[in-house]
Parts: sequence; structure tokens; C-alpha cells
Amino acid sequence: MNRSLNKRQELKQKFQKCETIFGSWTSLAHPSITEIFARSGVGFLGIDLEHSTTSQEQSQRIIAAAQADGVVCLPRVASHNPEMIRRVLDSGADGMIVPMVQNALDVERMIEWAKYPPLGRRGFGVSRAQGYGMDFGEYTQTWNDSSIMIAQIESIGAVDRIDEILSFKELDGVMVGPYDISGSLGIPGQIEHQKVLDASKRVIAACQRHKKSCGTHLVEASEQRIKKALETGFSFVILSSDVFLLWKWAEQIKNLISVK
Repeated sequence: MNRSLNKRQELKQKFQKCETIFGSWTSLAHPSITEIFARSGVGFLGIDLEHSTTSQEQSQRIIAAAQADGVVCLPRVASHNPEMIRRVLDSGADGMIVPMVQNALDVERMIEWAKYPPLGRRGFGVSRAQGYGMDFGEYTQTWNDSSIMIAQIESIGAVDRIDEILSFKELDGVMVGPYDISGSLGIPGQIEHQKVLDASKRVIAACQRHKKSCGTHLVEASEQRIKKALETGFSFVILSSDVFLLWKWAEQIKNLISVK
């Protein structure tokens, strides 16, 4: 059994048991950032392909850098696009995070595009994921049961349909997107508004009923914020990102300079 498969299976079991998991997040397309994040001890690395300029070639290098340090890599694809999903998975990703999942049909499509027959319709290619052919048998035989699928809940409509979304055993968890939920409620950016908090609580409660992992993303990671997220009911937490860290550093430096 290769190292990436072993790590992927271990993380999937943690998702399925709703254990506490921490992740990191990269939007800047350089594997050196990934190598630094991988040393932090996080359970997985997310690559933001939705809100970044990261290319297919760059994402493969990031995936390789994460896995070289024993960290599972779960790219967030840019859209519900079978070609993008196929290429990201063939690059060696351990699964995927899919934005703007609205209903059961979206989950069915995720399964169709990401899983091999007879469960799905993913094509049998030979690329980095299959060890360029050398791991083809092991990879294709274990992929359906080992790959990780996370859906992002980012609208009040998705919150209203959360039980149908969570009804699929192939779905390992969901991740709440408070900014987009706030926009769908007509209060964009007000992520602490009671309506947004109530929507998040509904998703958490549904995940507990269906025994699914529920995650969130912290702009600024601190012991207090992590404790609050876990007490709220989230089981996995993404701790900031390269962009968020640089943004906050730039704000701090700007304030220091203005004092002078």
C-alpha cells in the first residue's frame, strides 16, 4: 500500500467518525508555501481553485508537495465541471471540495464525475494519480472507498435542503460558507448576523443527525476561535490561509508604518 493511499484512508476514517480535524488552505500557486504548511501538523491541505489563478499544472505541483510531506490534499474545484474534476483527480488529489452544492442532484453529479464505475462514470486514465501506470490496479480498486468528498453549503436554499444533501453515504462531510450564505440572505458580509448563525446551526444539527463531519474556515486562527468553533459543533476547521495570513500581516505593518 502506497503512502498516499494510507494517509487518505486514515483521514477518511476520521471524517466518517466526525473526529476533530484541522486543515490549511492555499490560494497562492507555489509549492514552497505548501511545504511550509505541511510542517504544521495539519491533517489536510485545501487548494483554492475557485477564487485564485492557480493553473492545472501548478495544482499538480502543490498536490505533489503536500503528499511528499504526508499531507492529504483536497482541492476546491472552481465549478461543477466534470473536466476540471477529472483532471484534478488524475493529478493525484485525494478527493475534492465542491463549492455551491445546492441539492441532491449536485451530489449525484459529484459522485458520477469523481467515482469509478459502477458507482460513477470517471474515466480510467493513466496519470500521476495512478503512478503513471505502476499503481493503476491498486488505485482504481481502492479509489471509490478511499477518496474524500466534501460539499460546501453556501446558500440558504442549500440549508433548506441540507437533509437531502447529507443523505448520500459517499459524502464525507460539508463545509459551511458563511459569506455566501449571508449574501443569499440579503445581508452580504454580515457573517455574525443572527440569521447567518442560525443557518449554520441548522447545518450543524443536520450533520449530527446524519453523522457527517461539518467544517468551517477561520480567517484568523487562535486558540479562542478554534475552541469556539469546536464548541459550536464543527468537527473540522480550516485554519486561515496564505492569503489571509499575508493580508493580516500587511494590515499590521501598515498600522506600524502609519504610527511612524
